[in-house]
Amino acid sequence: MLRVVVLGAAAGGGVPQWNCGCPVCLMARGEQVELQSTQASIAFSADGEHWYLVNASPDLRQQLIKTPQLHPKKGALRHSPIAGVILTNGEIDAVAGLLSMREGSSFAIYAHAKVLAILKSNSIFNVLGERNVARVAIEADRAFEPELPDGAPSGVEILAFPVAGKGAWYLEGKAHPGGNDAAGDTLGLRIRDKATGKHFYFIAACAEVSDELKARLDGAPLLFFDGTVWRDDELIAAGLGSKTGQGMGHIAMSGKKGAIESLADVAIDRRIFLHINNSNPALLHGSVERKMAESAGWQIPADGTEIEL
Repeated sequence: MLRVVVLGAAAGGGVPQWNCGCPVCLMARGEQVELQSTQASIAFSADGEHWYLVNASPDLRQQLIKTPQLHPKKGALRHSPIAGVILTNGEIDAVAGLLSMREGSSFAIYAHAKVLAILKSNSIFNVLGERNVARVAIEADRAFEPELPDGAPSGVEILAFPVAGKGAWYLEGKAHPGGNDAAGDTLGLRIRDKATGKHFYFIAACAEVSDELKARLDGAPLLFFDGTVWRDDELIAAGLGSKTGQGMGHIAMSGKKGAIESLADVAIDRRIFLHINNSNPALLHGSVERKMAESAGWQIPADGTEIEL
């Protein structure tokens, strides 16, 4: 049985963002504290004992404290049920939390060679000594089974695949440590329990829904998908930034060629938006945008939401 826990559902900065006075952040600090959300990450397990993270958000320490499934086992002085971290890109949102895992527990980091090159090029990640923290390169469209810390098979099969996106923003205009070929910058994941065949998809960043992606997702029991902005020019219209969603490598929820419309005719049992920016009005309960998303079959989760497959 696959168990999935949403550790955080927000995009970079979380909700509320520390320096933001937009309507969503104001309400999250005031009368609607239920809007508060940490930055996007999930945890999954096939046995309920060993867990894997998908991305390590800057809020990871806070997320681990709030998630009993990821606490050390009773009676152990030092222990963690986290067996590994799978990285889907090299953005700060995905890798900064690794620094909170520097306390000597054994686990593995699984990422495309381009993302591993980013970690290697920044000496601060050397606090994760490779004697305890193995770094394993993964390839697109080649399934693998991550190991448990003792070398035993995990019982989980992971298939990474490329999706439309872009490289980490902090490398824009600079030489990429892993080369300037775009391959590997943005990955989606299919995660499958080998014993039951149950599976789900995780795509936290996606700039476009291609026909190939639609065919891949058809029949999925569960999809976590990029919900960063409601409309492409959202940050500009709100006076919060100068980039469009597309300019940041993220498809809009709404509009022609938006996620809701593009995936409307794809058979997906459960659709969940993740990586939702604080500017997105769909976060607000009762908003027109929230009602539109929900009427189209999409869910916006709270931190701590658990799903079993």
